[in-house]
Amino acid sequence: MNKLTEKNSVMWKWYSRWMRENAIVSAVVLAVALAMTPADIDAQGNRLELPDNSDVTAVHAGRLIDGVDGSVQEDVTILVRGRRIEAVGKDISVPSGATRIDLSGHTVMPGFLDLHAHLTSDTGGGGRDSNLKRWPGHFGIVAVVNANVTLQSGFTTIRQPGGREFADVALRDAINEGLVPGPRMFVAGHSLGITGGHCDSNGYRPDIFVEPGIEEGIANGVETIREAVNYMIKYGADVIKFCATGGVLSLGDAVGVQQYTQEEMNVLVETANMAERTVAAHAHGLEGIKTAIRAGVTTIEHGSMLDDESIELLREHGTYIVPTMMAFENVKNRAESGALTGFVAQKALEIQPHFRGSISKAISSEGVNIAFGTDSGVYPHGDNGQEFALLVDAGMSPIRAILTATREASKALHQYGNVGSVEAGKFADLVAVQGDPLENIRLLEAVDFVMKDGVVYKKDGKNTRPHDGFIK
Repeated sequence: MNKLTEKNSVMWKWYSRWMRENAIVSAVVLAVALAMTPADIDAQGNRLELPDNSDVTAVHAGRLIDGVDGSVQEDVTILVRGRRIEAVGKDISVPSGATRIDLSGHTVMPGFLDLHAHLTSDTGGGGRDSNLKRWPGHFGIVAVVNANVTLQSGFTTIRQPGGREFADVALRDAINEGLVPGPRMFVAGHSLGITGGHCDSNGYRPDIFVEPGIEEGIANGVETIREAVNYMIKYGADVIKFCATGGVLSLGDAVGVQQYTQEEMNVLVETANMAERTVAAHAHGLEGIKTAIRAGVTTIEHGSMLDDESIELLREHGTYIVPTMMAFENVKNRAESGALTGFVAQKALEIQPHFRGSISKAISSEGVNIAFGTDSGVYPHGDNGQEFALLVDAGMSPIRAILTATREASKALHQYGNVGSVEAGKFADLVAVQGDPLENIRLLEAVDFVMKDGVVYKKDGKNTRPHDGFIK
């Protein structure tokens, strides 16, 4: 081989090696380019920053009762971003990276609302005298357990109309801070009432307790009532609740007697409304119901005795009835079994025929607003869904019963802009059951799926976050 040939051979080897190495580089560059989607690159060839879809969830609903009206949609996608619903429809584009939840075999609904739930109270524990033995803080501890049970039963928002020691305020704040799982809460602090009335602690010697004042919700007379309302608001009340009449489980007062005058109720409602608080009135007796409606309360709790005039007043003022049928069933059963005795048992049995007739009258009367509430704490927490069947038994259609716990309850709470329906912009609160609750309303007593604020708390009938608030 001459020198020229040798030189050419060396050059050829170098050229071949260069081609092989650059072919590998070219292949890598081509692979990267092919891996990029058109959305990754702008017109100038620059890589774009893609949106983070890690907080996006797409829920496919086989059937959807959206809470807007009584219609049922099929094969709908609900797109959730963070805490809120971003879109709802049949042809929703699901972004890459989104979590997908298949509820194609389910009926999906808005998270339920219970406007009368006492999470800081419990049915067990030795009766009314047990409070003499309980330490401060007990009600808050009980409430943490009850909150999780209530959320697991599909109730993602509740209103607590009264409790002790401001434990409801503490629980609401703990849930909002993510310390413990539970429904979204709107709380009243202490219920307001007269000395010796349903909202007081009666039947004890006067030296057992310090006589309660506005700090415990006891207020007599116009100016003291005004102070009591402002006191509750100062210490965290979202709503104001008062006792317009006597009650069933209290000692010393007849169930139907009126306990505040028209002037007193007027001042109470006016003071609350000035601070943009709604008002709930515990009311069994006819005159107390009418007086509370005229004063402008938002809701009548229980509404056990209604006549034509009170029905017309409900229509005229747009006041909501919150029936709490489960509480009446519970106290009736306890009275008949002997678990309740004496004057309390007598009242529980006497109110029954009035109550059933009144609620059926309200249901059948056009234009009367009804919102869902159960009085949990009188009966075991977590059984809230049994109220649906009781409403249907009283003459309500299944779809209307569902709407009382979604659209209507959220309107009564003045929160329809955030909850109560499955619509874009609202909190991502969803519940689902297998099957059709319009055919079998009792399906709502054991929901299969629960989402609150975009977080799944129950799936396939099981708690998905059993250690929330207990193990960090």
